[in-house]
Amino acid sequence: MSNLPPIEVPQGAIRLNTDSQKLEFYAEDRWYEMANDSPNLDGGARGIWGGGNATPGPIHADIEYITISTTGNSIDFGSNISDGKRRCSGFGSRTRGFIAAGRTPTNKNTIDFVTFSSTGTTTAWGDTLNNTGTADNSGFANSTRGVTKSGYTSPGSAGAFDFITMSSTGGVNDFGDLIASGDAGGGFASPTRGILAGSYQPANDNTISFVTITTTGNAQDFGDLTKGRYSMGACSNSTRGVWAGGQQRSPSPNTSPITLMDFIQIATKGSATTFGDLSVARSTSSAVSDPTRGVWGGGYAPSSSDVIDYIAFATEGTAVDFGNLSVRSGGKGGSASNGHGGL
Repeated sequence: MSNLPPIEVPQGAIRLNTDSQKLEFYAEDRWYEMANDSPNLDGGARGIWGGGNATPGPIHADIEYITISTTGNSIDFGSNISDGKRRCSGFGSRTRGFIAAGRTPTNKNTIDFVTFSSTGTTTAWGDTLNNTGTADNSGFANSTRGVTKSGYTSPGSAGAFDFITMSSTGGVNDFGDLIASGDAGGGFASPTRGILAGSYQPANDNTISFVTITTTGNAQDFGDLTKGRYSMGACSNSTRGVWAGGQQRSPSPNTSPITLMDFIQIATKGSATTFGDLSVARSTSSAVSDPTRGVWGGGYAPSSSDVIDYIAFATEGTAVDFGNLSVRSGGKGGSASNGHGGL
C-alpha cells in the first residue's frame, strides 16, 4: 500500500478524462466537464462594445470590435444596436454577443445580439427584460446562460436578476435577488459562478456577491472590494476576475475617477486584493476578455475617453496601452466577448 500523501489539485486545473475522452476543469472541489463546443479562436477571440455617449455629444448606437490577442484600434462592426443608449450591460456565448437594457435617456428594456464571427448584422432578441427598463445594470454568462442584474429604475434601484438561454430567441426568466438593491456595479463569471461587486446605492458599497449560474436563487456574500465604489469595468478568465476604475460617491457625490484594479480567485470566497492600476483613471469603462487578457475600453476620465488598455490576468501590475476606440464612449456602453472566463 502506498504511503504517499494525497495530491492537492489546484483550482482551475485541466485534465483529460480517459473514460469519456473529454476535457475537465477543477473548481469548487470537483471536476467539471468542459463544453465540447469550445470557441474557434484560430483568429483570436473578439470583444465588442455597443452604445455609450461622448461628452459633449449625443448618445450613440455604434458597435465596434477588437481581436483581444492583437493590440490596435477598434474596428467598426458594420451595424448598430436598435437604440442609441448608454449605461447598458453586455454578455456573450461562444457565438453571440448581447447588449441589454440601458438608457436613451429614458430607461430601456430591449436586448440585441450579434454573431461574433461575422459583421454587419444586429438582431433584436425578441423579448424584454422581466424587470422594468433599467440602466446601470451588469451582465455575465457561462456558455449557455446570460444573466443580467437589474440596475437603476425610475425611481430607485432594483434588486433582481434575470437570465436567458443565449442559443434561443425570446424567453427571459427570473433568476433570483441581490443581497441588497443596487446599481452601477461590475460583473464577470467562471463556468460555474457569476460575481458582482460595487454599487452607486448605497454609497461606497464594497460588497462582492455571487450566484451559481447553472441553478437559480438569490445572491450570496463572497467578500469585499479593497475600496467601495461604483461604475467599474469588470472581466475574467476562468479563474481570476478583475474590477478596474470607478469612483466613489462620498465625501462628494461626484468624486474623480480612479485607476485602482482589484482581483479575486473566483473559486475561493474572500475579499479582493489589489491588482494594479489602469493606465488612465476613469469610470464607466466596459471590459472584454479572453483566457489570458482583460481589456478595458472607453469611460469617463472625466470627459468621454477613447482609451483601450489591457492586462495579463496571470501577472499583477499596471494596465498598458492597447489602442483606441473609433468612437469616444463614456456612459458605459455594453460589452461582450467570445473568449471570457465563463466559457
